[in-house]
Amino acid sequence: MSREAWQPTLGAWGAEGGIHFRVWAPGRRDVDLVIEGRDGPPRALCPLADGFFGGAFDDIGAGALYRYLLDGEGPFPDPASRFQPNGVHGASAVVDPRAFDWSDTAWKGRPLDGTVIYELHVGTFSPAGTFAGVAERLPYLRDLGITAIELMPVADFPGARNWGYDGVALFAPARCYGPPDDLRRLVDTAHGLDIAVLLDVVYNHFGPDGAYLHAFSPFYVTDRHESPWGAAVNLDGERARHVRDFLIENALHWLHEYHFDGLRLDATHALRDASPRHVLVDLAHRVRASVADRTVLLIAEDHRNLATMIRPADSGGWGLDAVWADDFHHAVRRHVAGDADGYYLDYRGTTAEIATTLERGWLYTGQTSKYLGEPRGTDPSGIPPSRFVFCLQNHDQIGNRAFGERLHARITPAEYRAASVLLLTAPQTPLLFMGQEWAAGTPFRYFTDHHVELGRLVTEGRRREFERFEAFADPEARDRIPDPQADATFSASRLDWSEHGRDDHAATLRLYTTLLALRRRHPALRSAMRGTFGVRPADEGTVVIRRTAGPDTIVSVVRLTGAGTVDLGGPAVPGLPGHALRWTCLLTTEDSTFSPDPMPPVVEWPDEGPIVRFERPSAVILQARPLETRDVT
Repeated sequence: MSREAWQPTLGAWGAEGGIHFRVWAPGRRDVDLVIEGRDGPPRALCPLADGFFGGAFDDIGAGALYRYLLDGEGPFPDPASRFQPNGVHGASAVVDPRAFDWSDTAWKGRPLDGTVIYELHVGTFSPAGTFAGVAERLPYLRDLGITAIELMPVADFPGARNWGYDGVALFAPARCYGPPDDLRRLVDTAHGLDIAVLLDVVYNHFGPDGAYLHAFSPFYVTDRHESPWGAAVNLDGERARHVRDFLIENALHWLHEYHFDGLRLDATHALRDASPRHVLVDLAHRVRASVADRTVLLIAEDHRNLATMIRPADSGGWGLDAVWADDFHHAVRRHVAGDADGYYLDYRGTTAEIATTLERGWLYTGQTSKYLGEPRGTDPSGIPPSRFVFCLQNHDQIGNRAFGERLHARITPAEYRAASVLLLTAPQTPLLFMGQEWAAGTPFRYFTDHHVELGRLVTEGRRREFERFEAFADPEARDRIPDPQADATFSASRLDWSEHGRDDHAATLRLYTTLLALRRRHPALRSAMRGTFGVRPADEGTVVIRRTAGPDTIVSVVRLTGAGTVDLGGPAVPGLPGHALRWTCLLTTEDSTFSPDPMPPVVEWPDEGPIVRFERPSAVILQARPLETRDVT
């Protein structure tokens, strides 16, 4: 189905006969439409099959504000509202997505291979904190080398600020970021710059304030399963089919009405579904059938390491494209920063663990997790490395820390530069978190704007989360954790764009820009097939990655901690061709361009292969080619 042929079945939309309204309200006798600012009685919707109500009216147009009366109760906003201009408790607005003048008709999406994802929060990414503010910065991201941005959830939420995971109006872009057409303009602008746009969506729970779904139907949630966030979404109980359809239509709505290039599916391990066909299998199938004219990426966040999720549907898999694979982050963080609380219990942080994770895609393939107290993971053999999304930082790994500090605040600049090379020369799909590329000095903290009573509970719960951590065993220490409800917590999380051109920040930005350019330019760093790379722990502080495409071989020698010597003429580089090679050095993180106080490693060039002597943590990227070939420039 093309984008132009998209036809909603929920909410309010324009079609022949005027504006059509359709809502699911099983168990209700009467559903009446109330148009704000119009005299006259409410307009009755006609009962349809399976608890649906609908109607079409030719005297209502885009911009009209409406709500529903349910057997005289209410009025309530539309569960599939396209916009809530006065907040999630106010009236819904009729929106006509066909009125937007798109310029991306030739855009066909972006394949996963070669993609570099940049995760951002709309409210804190730019000084404006809006969709328009993001759009203004897109040329910068293109020049950096980003090929896809991923927006943290934008479904409308209560209050003026939120991470987005308390969304309750799932079809409506948050009004504090701008009107729907500003989001469309952001996507359209990105496509013109050859940047794909992914959206984080939350289907595992409904937010705690303003979720009026329950007024329309008790079947949206179930007590068959438990959820960390309250009532579980009903995916396999009575009348679950219509709940599943609601979520899948939400996904299709973002892809069609806003031209998004894919979805990041939040915490899919919390989608409790015991039905014969998991809801994500249905979602993937219907997305592929509905959006057949371009590439759409479906990426799960899931800690279970289930290979079946990212195997193709025709091979018995769920048909998702990729998964956030956190083992890489956790192992690297344990190694360079020493974290040992919580889920870090499952990691020793050795270079052997890091190398194994890079080779496989994840570390846990069925071993017992100390943290979970049960086996975790499956064998990912044969899955292309691009289907694993790796990061050094993301919103959770920063924001779920008590003070929201970034990785570089806990390790030395030299270690940070080395870890960055590890990420950006690995064969997996890399994800950067906003500001990572210049080692932003601003934290990213957890923030909310709930009403006073709920806000107090959120603040107390946030501080209670850290009771089990040694550093916060003292109640006075926990009281110093920033209050999520305070405006200062939100303000502190805004990127400071004056930083990225200054001093050490500018040097880090140059490193990231150079690494991403190398990743684009060299065939060996673009190849993402099994058999084209090898990884080995050279010693307790060094990981070596070999990437190969044709005659082009790139070797990253990454010293994450300490000083030491690595002899590449021995077994340190897996899979090098047997014939004579000519070696050249493409980059070291201790170049004065990237390091304000460089301590360059010494590279020696015996015939058997280079020897690298590291003075401190750093990385060297080398190119190896047969003697008879010319260098790639």
